[in-house]
Amino acid sequence: MTAVAAIAPRRTRTSLTLSVGIALVGLHVVVALLTLFWTPYDPTGMAGGRLEGPSFAHWAGTDRLGRDSLTQIMIGSRIALTVGAGAVGIGALIGVTLGVLAAFATRFLDDVLAAAFDILIAFPTLLLAMLVVAATDSASLFSAILALGVAISAIVGRLTRILAKRVLEMDYITAARTAGTSWAGIVFIHLLPNIWPTLLVNFALQFGLAVIAEASLSYLGLGAPPPNASWGRLLQEAQGTVYTAPFGAIAPGLALVSLVIGMNMLADGLRDIGDPTRRRSR
Repeated sequence: MTAVAAIAPRRTRTSLTLSVGIALVGLHVVVALLTLFWTPYDPTGMAGGRLEGPSFAHWAGTDRLGRDSLTQIMIGSRIALTVGAGAVGIGALIGVTLGVLAAFATRFLDDVLAAAFDILIAFPTLLLAMLVVAATDSASLFSAILALGVAISAIVGRLTRILAKRVLEMDYITAARTAGTSWAGIVFIHLLPNIWPTLLVNFALQFGLAVIAEASLSYLGLGAPPPNASWGRLLQEAQGTVYTAPFGAIAPGLALVSLVIGMNMLADGLRDIGDPTRRRSR
């Protein structure tokens, strides 16, 4: 009876965490999709006076050029989701492929790939982004996505390698090999389905980190160039007027925090679903 009573509150917390995460992320997805068809004002047009506070006409005020801040923040959601999805997609494609290859490779190749993963993980993401920008001769949304994707691929590759090695040691893998199952069959039938839940949680966490990293890059001028309204660029532009017009920095900051928290809560909820025996002391 005591065990049942202990499981029920935990399930409630898990359900609440996952629901809040889905709600926060879903809100940003809806806003991002909405910007493809409609925004309150023209993103590049001067909709009001400079540095106006929140009002019925401009719910988030206006920036230093007189543009509607809510419109800029809504477009920032689309950019953040694009960067997060693109970076995680590139990281997953490269990382899972190399991680599985390392698990099946000879000891020498495995050590080489493991060392490469460790070097890339130790390499600062912002410095890696600078190198990518230098290689492409311009700061762009694509260069930011590419740089973040390469950084994520090392983390995903290392995790995939560890998980794959554990699965390959299982008895049913030995039985599948004995039965004549091809290596491709082992990977797609036995390996990936068993490591996918853990990888999915990691993807959600990396998505949030990619959003923060993109905002940092844009703040430094290495992300999406104007007129793309990245949250990081909005924060950089509001830096000089943070005391006279603080809402210009508060609004994009809240948007950034809400998306990252939503992704972290989504990852936490997915982790609980994938590991029913997990216990948390709260």
